[in-house]
Amino acid sequence: MAFSNVAALRELIAVVDGQIGRTSAGIGLVLGSGLGGLAQEVEDARRVPYSRLPHLAASTVQGHAGELVAGRWQGHDVLVLAGRVHRYEGHSMDQVVMPVRMLAALGIHTLIVSNAAGSVHTRLQPGNLMLIADHINFQGQNPLIGPNDERLGPRFPDMTVAYDADLRTLARKIALDQALALQEGVYAAVLGPSYETPAEIRMLAAMGADAVGMSTVPEVIAARHMGVRVLGLSCITNLGAGLGKGTLDHAHVGEVAGQATAKMVSLLGGIVRALPNTPGVRRLP
Repeated sequence: MAFSNVAALRELIAVVDGQIGRTSAGIGLVLGSGLGGLAQEVEDARRVPYSRLPHLAASTVQGHAGELVAGRWQGHDVLVLAGRVHRYEGHSMDQVVMPVRMLAALGIHTLIVSNAAGSVHTRLQPGNLMLIADHINFQGQNPLIGPNDERLGPRFPDMTVAYDADLRTLARKIALDQALALQEGVYAAVLGPSYETPAEIRMLAAMGADAVGMSTVPEVIAARHMGVRVLGLSCITNLGAGLGKGTLDHAHVGEVAGQATAKMVSLLGGIVRALPNTPGVRRLP
């Protein structure tokens, strides 16, 4: 049974309903490395580890709790993916995007994705927040490869505006209201798990990227395929190879992301609070 097909999603949704109750959440959030603290703010939270849900792979990366959290946040019913899985962990692309497909099938209309990313030029410094304006897929794979089920989305979904323009305008307004510096740029997704070489960082900058990471883009493609609008935010955790001194390691990435959590939570909270309180609508019977 393919992980992305309708039968698998129906089975997964039935188990989710049994674990957390039927939800009408319209907003979903994906929390990246070091940003899982936001999940602790969810009120009336019901938490389910991915390991207890069929067709979901368990996260093996430090800083990714690997659980679904349902509850109330900023006056809205929300579904939160506290941690994600990555292609470099050995998971298939279907497994990587299955959690987001689950949220879309459960009825969310808005998905907010966050990640930790490295800067490919010195304009973006560690600790900065970056609004994702667009992305470049350097992972060599696409989650939509294979037979397409029209009940999930079209064969050739448009990615002209992968990151919703109105949501980006709202994010800028909230950042201004909070006197919070918010950069904006293009996120490049590479496969990993090794960090990039200095030559690769120079290549990414020359090709129009502003930040680089190992996630997010497959999730965004899958969400847009299913008609969910997307907002993306990156926490810049390090300068790319060759731009700064020293070596790169995941512990430092998580540490910087953790230090920026307060800023990220404040911004996300303002954005969610300002969204219309529109309930979600199930995409699959």
